[in-house]
Amino acid sequence: MNQPTPQAAAPDFHAKRLLYITTGGIQAMLLPTWMSWLRTHYPDTEVHSVLTPSARRFVGTTAVAAAGGRGLPATDAWPTEPDRALHVDLATWPDAILVHPATMHFVARLSLGLADTPALLALQCTRAPIVICPSLPPNGHLNPAYQRHILELSERDNVTVLPPVNGVSITTGEEGIGTAVYLPHAISALEDLRTWTEPATA
Repeated sequence: MNQPTPQAAAPDFHAKRLLYITTGGIQAMLLPTWMSWLRTHYPDTEVHSVLTPSARRFVGTTAVAAAGGRGLPATDAWPTEPDRALHVDLATWPDAILVHPATMHFVARLSLGLADTPALLALQCTRAPIVICPSLPPNGHLNPAYQRHILELSERDNVTVLPPVNGVSITTGEEGIGTAVYLPHAISALEDLRTWTEPATA
């Protein structure tokens, strides 16, 4: 796992509204530290967090709220008594979107055009730039279906997928490709994508 450090270099980032979606990879446990890092280095950027149900197995909502200072994160589930269209809010509010970490299952559902949760429906419809950071089990990057999903996502003009990097598996203790990229690298890629897409959406 890529452990956050207080001294982590902060690249230029000028988004005003960042939607930070976290899925059920093991690196979800680092979310409070990364939220604090974002708050420190980008005080003018409003960050809203969304946790999938599987992400909540690894990180508590109170810790995320305390670190981010923006209230409790949303849960990626349809509310039983909605008072607004959550998926529309998630699609139209941000000017940048980060999915970190993104599980193999989430990547597949997004690639296939599925829209069975508020976050997935928002990602299918938004024009905001999206950076996706897969976190995979050992040898997951070699799976042909996963490779097809990544190829499909790479054809979307507002999406960048950052390949997983070398890390040590929590389960096996062995080194291999599967760790989601270091968050500062993802932020840098997101700023690059914003630069490319802004003229097209202006």
